[in-house]
Amino acid sequence: MLFRKSFLLFFLIAITILPFATVTHAAQDIVAIRVSSAPTLDGSDNDSAWSTAYTYTIKDKRTGSDITLKAVYSGDMFYFLVKYPDATNNDLHKAWVWNRELEVYEIGPAREDTFFFKWNMMDREVDLSNFADNDYTADIWYWKAHRTNPSGYADDKSHVFSSEPGKKAKKLTTRTGKTMYLMRLGDAGKPAQAKRILVDYQGDVVLQYTPAEPEGSRADVKAKGVWSKGVWIIEFARKFNTGYDDDVQLDPGSGKKYLFGVSIKSCYGEVFNDTLPNLYGQGRLSDPLYLVFR
Repeated sequence: MLFRKSFLLFFLIAITILPFATVTHAAQDIVAIRVSSAPTLDGSDNDSAWSTAYTYTIKDKRTGSDITLKAVYSGDMFYFLVKYPDATNNDLHKAWVWNRELEVYEIGPAREDTFFFKWNMMDREVDLSNFADNDYTADIWYWKAHRTNPSGYADDKSHVFSSEPGKKAKKLTTRTGKTMYLMRLGDAGKPAQAKRILVDYQGDVVLQYTPAEPEGSRADVKAKGVWSKGVWIIEFARKFNTGYDDDVQLDPGSGKKYLFGVSIKSCYGEVFNDTLPNLYGQGRLSDPLYLVFR
């Protein structure tokens, strides 16, 4: 009888505490190996470097798709190979669509395919999601099928997540109901796309963004993606140390692990809405990943 009463008491305490327990996620190491010949960034996985790399599978939090990830390094550069399924090639983004009735251009519904790396820049362990209770600054590599891929880059940006509101910050609610703010900032320099503002009629559908050569810290991350038969293959490359303070700096000889996460969809903290084109901005960061150099 005493055992039954003790067990019942323990059970009641457990179910009372459980709803308030901290959510934990399984972390995964991504091991980058040294290769003698660096891969060519052409959106292909045929390079010999990739044949010797470890293969990892990460579940995308929004789409449920499996992301295949490989990592290697050579010289002063490190590289990622990303593969994920996508039934359609969405390589048009917010094109200008002519409204014949109003005789003006409006932003069309098309939204591009993307891929997203998010790196911890803090000197402590943090939750890098957009629904965390902790603040952080993160280095963002944002590959975009329309806006950056033609130039051969990923957009290099930063996320600042804080309890204090900032300029153009998005207000978000954490898992525990706390109010936080997300600022999405471009790194110093010029991006890999130019924006066109149209007044006079130039066609029913006209590109809003055209390729450009990025400059400064905005040009740190090279990337090239190719879509074929329902699969995106994207290769990324960056120097270990860029020399810019708005980037995460890596040292393969330090023995450190570098915390990051990935997402197929851009992570703006938008609520889930399956009716919106291409789930744009509705990404959710993967479980924690750690880049390790061997």
